[in-house]
Amino acid sequence: QVRLVESGGGLVQPGGSLRLSCAASGIVFSAATMGWYRQAPGKQRGLVARIASGGSTNYADSVKGRFTISRDNAKNTVYLQMNSLKPEDTAVYYCNAPLGLTAYPVLGSWGQGTQVTVSS
Repeated sequence: QVRLVESGGGLVQPGGSLRLSCAASGIVFSAATMGWYRQAPGKQRGLVARIASGGSTNYADSVKGRFTISRDNAKNTVYLQMNSLKPEDTAVYYCNAPLGLTAYPVLGSWGQGTQVTVSS
């Protein structure tokens, strides 16, 4: 059974930083491409960063240069370091496993997500 548990969100001022974590179980984590998605109120969920099993990374243009995705295969955990946060980064953040270079999430379930609010 797949389980994804996101944590690390919170309220931060513009320009601040947060580090999100996602602990995964029920998958062969080391072989999986993992990604962080976000969903703002009234908007569709979208992929913001991905990391392949070999460590290569891709980012949405909106977060490039500010966010860094990483993984610890020994802990079955994927991280998202978010710096220089902007109000438009406010969203619920989720992890999943995007299919190849697409944004399609292959895992059949989502975690509860973690709320990130950027506001002064």
